[in-house]
Amino acid sequence: MTASASNAIEMARRAMLKIDDDVILEAVDGLDLRGHAKISAVVGMPLRNLQQRRDVTTFATSAPVPALQALLELLALAPLEKVIEALGEHADAPNLEQLRTAVDVVRANGATVNDVVAVLGFAISEGFPAAPSCRQLLTDVPEYELPELPDVESSPSLLTPKETDPQVREQRRLRRELEKQRKRGPSSVRPSRPVKAKPSPKTASLVTSPTVEESPSTVVERRRVLLTPSEIERFDPDDVLTGTVVIAEVPFDSTDPSVPEQKAKERPSLVVGASDSALLVRPIYSNPSPTRVTFGAWRRLGLDHVCYVDDARVVVPVTSVDSLERLGRLSDQEWNALL
Repeated sequence: MTASASNAIEMARRAMLKIDDDVILEAVDGLDLRGHAKISAVVGMPLRNLQQRRDVTTFATSAPVPALQALLELLALAPLEKVIEALGEHADAPNLEQLRTAVDVVRANGATVNDVVAVLGFAISEGFPAAPSCRQLLTDVPEYELPELPDVESSPSLLTPKETDPQVREQRRLRRELEKQRKRGPSSVRPSRPVKAKPSPKTASLVTSPTVEESPSTVVERRRVLLTPSEIERFDPDDVLTGTVVIAEVPFDSTDPSVPEQKAKERPSLVVGASDSALLVRPIYSNPSPTRVTFGAWRRLGLDHVCYVDDARVVVPVTSVDSLERLGRLSDQEWNALL
């Protein structure tokens, strides 16, 4: 983890300490963290522990980063929408004064200090272009000033992610992929298309993935989605539709007793594999959850609000691929960020 990323996570922890305990616990109590819920252990177990022990300070100072960010995003969701609306055409990359004005507007309309701190802390932790302005606002306005982190003894946990050098992590990923390809035998692997690479680490706007000037001397590889053996038997991960967002009828996980006849709903979906009769997709939802990440391309593809793409892959039958409504294809950077 770089020094700047480490500092951003420290700011996120301090923001969590600033937010009132009862607000945090109310949000956590509203989550379904039972064993059957589709939540990864590194996120679900720390949040479940917070539900049971009610110790916000220990969670804020020592929880695994994915759990910390998931809860901060949940707290920031509603006020973030209001800040976006107040920013208007400046929402992609607001300067300090534009951000200050937007925050004042949402405060005048009923937003609390907790709401503002959640939004600013979330923007900083995610490395948005507005992050420097968010930091300055937290410093300039006394009521937003964040507390320092206390010294908390935390015991080692198997759920605490081990920090690994990015180059080592990438080498391990490539070895795993090559090993899987050897086990599967020869396959039709499409040559990777060279593209221009971002010159800096991940950045995103308050609501979208920004357009970044790219270095012509560096190329990045569009990652190949890794499917399970059973998925490989049925779907082609190199299909031309892979990486495209389509409107698909996604089946519900369970039946709603109030409308038992409703079994599915049309929603935007990211295609990760395809066959002649079905698609393998990651559905895109309006509401966040610990299994979903922000879909940075929502505005570019014409969606009218912030959306979240689920980790779960769902099989969607199709009668005709040509009849699908296609919203657009993800760029290499947008695609790689979701794998």
